[in-house]
Amino acid sequence: MSSFNGKTVIITGAAMGLGLATAKVLAEKGANLSLVDYNKEALEKAKSDIQNAVPNIKILTVVADASNEEAVKNYVDRTVNEFGAIHGFYNNAGIEGKQAPLTEYDVEVFRKVVDINLTGVYFGLRYVIPVMQKNGGGRIVNVASVGGIRGVINQTPYVASKHAVSGMTKNAAIEYGKDNIFTNAIAPGAILTPMVAEAFKQVNPSDPAAAEKEYAQRNPTRRLGQPEEVGKLVAYLLSDDCSYVNGQTIAIDGCESNLYGNS
Repeated sequence: MSSFNGKTVIITGAAMGLGLATAKVLAEKGANLSLVDYNKEALEKAKSDIQNAVPNIKILTVVADASNEEAVKNYVDRTVNEFGAIHGFYNNAGIEGKQAPLTEYDVEVFRKVVDINLTGVYFGLRYVIPVMQKNGGGRIVNVASVGGIRGVINQTPYVASKHAVSGMTKNAAIEYGKDNIFTNAIAPGAILTPMVAEAFKQVNPSDPAAAEKEYAQRNPTRRLGQPEEVGKLVAYLLSDDCSYVNGQTIAIDGCESNLYGNS
């Protein structure tokens, strides 16, 4: 894979889970990192962990709510001021929300899920793409989900928002491919992150480990995915080696989505 030396990548939701795993992969490849998250303490810990592993890496941290337009504009502006350009954007911040049937879903939680998972992704694209146009191109990876290519029971706003991210990815790819900006999405399945661990607690509060084991047995690989496996895929999609993949939503789920069918 091509080097990221001299290149700058923004990662939202960078303090833990898939964001942190990808940051670690990119740091090892020499990228300048702009790490964005709403959790200041977790963000600073993530920065420290990365710098301990890769001492010479340049890291900017920005505390921001991805669903707030001014906050998004600020993290983009600060990244440009710090590094001069944006070459890659991992548009990762998202939440699952609560689990409940469609007709019983809490409306305020529904709005929050859509605000972060969809509107936040849109704001990121809105402000990063013009910078990439000035740079002469760039690579973007949005985070959809297997919930963006099929239904998931009791997760209506999550599924709706992630389907929308997949559609928005296609539009960005169509509209800005001429500017050498390639936009793709990933659709992770059950990757063992804190968010997924919390989902297992909701499924079986008394024994979340049993819920995890039961879910893993449904997968053709009989296991959950690891965050670093997603990080490696994202790194490829953000690299110059990704030279003709555009507008795709790529499942990384051990083939589980094929068992249930895609929409």
